[in-house]
Amino acid sequence: MIKKELRDLKENFGDERKTKVHLQEVGEIAEEDLIPEEETIITLTQGGYIKRINPTVYKIQKRGGKGILGMKTLQDDTVSHFLLANTHDSLLFFTDSGKVFRTFVYEIPEGTRVARGRGLLNFLEIAQQEKVLSIFPLGKVDAAEGIKYLVMVTQNGIIKKTALSEFENVRKSGLIAITLKKDDLLKKVCKSTGQDEVILTTKKGQTVRFKEKDIREMGRQAAGVKGIRLRKGDKVVGMDIIKVQSSKEKQYLLVVTENGYGKRTDLKEYRLQKRGGSGIKTAKIISKTGDLKASKILSGLEEDLIFISQKGQVIRTKIATIPKLSRATQGVKIMRLEEGDRVASAIYI
Repeated sequence: MIKKELRDLKENFGDERKTKVHLQEVGEIAEEDLIPEEETIITLTQGGYIKRINPTVYKIQKRGGKGILGMKTLQDDTVSHFLLANTHDSLLFFTDSGKVFRTFVYEIPEGTRVARGRGLLNFLEIAQQEKVLSIFPLGKVDAAEGIKYLVMVTQNGIIKKTALSEFENVRKSGLIAITLKKDDLLKKVCKSTGQDEVILTTKKGQTVRFKEKDIREMGRQAAGVKGIRLRKGDKVVGMDIIKVQSSKEKQYLLVVTENGYGKRTDLKEYRLQKRGGSGIKTAKIISKTGDLKASKILSGLEEDLIFISQKGQVIRTKIATIPKLSRATQGVKIMRLEEGDRVASAIYI
């Protein structure tokens, strides 16, 4: 009866809102209005030091070079996250407790190329023992592109899809994003429309590609379902969303190993499979190359790649210089690393 009466009220009296709600007084300038809208690079270390820097600081170099120092780290600290965002984006931080925290990109102070940055505890109400496992930018452009879901994957191959609307009001003290099983860690979070495809990559060189529809929508408290079946000692290192509407364009999967080797492979070489399978080989892993560290889908519009090592070395190189090779190859040297250093992450511009 209540539902029927409410429907009748809506039909008889429902009309467009005649007032507008403002977050500040009309005519007042908000803090966001004073911040220039531009691309910036966010760097976070395992020790919890964060900074943002203009991408133009990193000059283009030839493939196979050593790069330049991109961040000073403490003796036992290493770079763990490296991503591109807009200054007006929200930045979501997913931690090992399964929580998500949020702050604006412009609230993170801009640093110099070699600066260590500031402690994360200055921006988030995060417990000192909590570790950030994934960082994710969320902008106004996402709604225009039809983004409806966040897809999350753990290192043990568990995947879940949750409506983006469930993350609109993230409290300062955080919000539960995923229930993690024992000995599992959140590896990556991606945006999706619900009509796309998902590709997962493991450190031992296995890849599985399947339809996003194979993952049912779940709430924030859910743990997820199996995305890829892993062999002993293997873990998921990368996940990307393949836009179906742009699948007619030539796309590539870029893979990078911890010892600085990489390659591009035509996406057509990765056939569509069912979720939960063990996948197919995407790279030849040997002691010289080291395990896979990152994977990225390239649409052909990107021009440059920026790599950062655990000790803070950065190299920016043209994507065109990275060769197109078949799946079962080891790739070529992209970044020359010092002894004991490893590739931490890679982004494209």
